[in-house]
Amino acid sequence: MTGDDVADTLAAMGPRLRAAREHRGATLTGVSCATGISPSTLSRIETNRRKPTLEVVLQLAKEYGVSLDELAGTAPAAAEPRTSALQRFGDDKAVLPLTRYVGGLHAHKHVLPAVQEPPARPRQVSHDGWEWLCVLYGRLWLALGDQDLVLSAGDVAEFDTRNPHGVANASPGGPVEYLIMFGPQGERLRPRTPPAPGPRAR
Repeated sequence: MTGDDVADTLAAMGPRLRAAREHRGATLTGVSCATGISPSTLSRIETNRRKPTLEVVLQLAKEYGVSLDELAGTAPAAAEPRTSALQRFGDDKAVLPLTRYVGGLHAHKHVLPAVQEPPARPRQVSHDGWEWLCVLYGRLWLALGDQDLVLSAGDVAEFDTRNPHGVANASPGGPVEYLIMFGPQGERLRPRTPPAPGPRAR
């Protein structure tokens, strides 16, 4: 593992610890009582303002019921492994392709690193296609034409990529992670939900 790999793993550790805690429905105070780690320390670890020691990671992995591989992002995939690897861009953005690029819908995960100061308005691009975006962690600034949207974890946006668009980390202090589904020929997601149940017979 190279120095860059170690840095990437540590940068992703905080958000994974937070996700594991929230998945169990635990609060910082509750985890503090169970582990003896102060809430402020836990908060700084989750927002990457403090690097956790191995002892702390072991404690939290046990508390959350997850493996060290899961926290480090090295757990083996359940499905067939993808051939695409992590890609890096000039703005330090990391992109992990989740599908094979052989046409049709593409899926990939993006991670924007923490910023020290409020960013400038994102540089916009436009191209053919349709994009669906979901924020997993942090706050994402989406500049869409003349509109400026700030999306938080759980927020979803979709748009025609012929409209000028760009993104940036909207808040200093932590990274932002988001998923993208992109249809290069304008393919769109097709929501399918079961019909609403009718009124019950009396």
